[in-house]
This record gives sequence, C-alpha cells and structure tokens, in this order.
Amino acid sequence: MARPYPKGETYAHAKQLAARYGVGYVTIWRWASDPKNDFPLPVKLGPNCTRWRMVDIEAWEASREVA
Repeated sequence: MARPYPKGETYAHAKQLAARYGVGYVTIWRWASDPKNDFPLPVKLGPNCTRWRMVDIEAWEASREVA
C-alpha cells in the first residue's frame, strides 16, 4: 500500500505541539484556525488523522525568532 505522505517527512499531533509550546492542545487548533495568525495549517493524512508537518513548524519558529 502506498504511503499517504512523503517518505522521511515528520509530523506532529496537536498534543505534541501543545507540549512543545506549553499550551493546551485546543490553543494549537485556535492558532491554526485564526486567519490573522501565521501558524502553519495542518495536513489531513487520513479520515481521522490530521497532523502538522514539522518542516512547516520549524520554519514558523525560525520566522518568529527573526521578528
């Protein structure tokens, strides 16, 4: 069966990101749904599987460090 995502790509769950930033996982979803916020959008990997690409998260973190 083919993988639904590129080989070697890493992803994070909302709860993992919440732990990374010291916020609740609902906050991660709020950041992603706020059009005024530049937080990366999640990708749908399956019917019940939505994750954030770590490359997008790391780029977002880098952009915040510069600002």
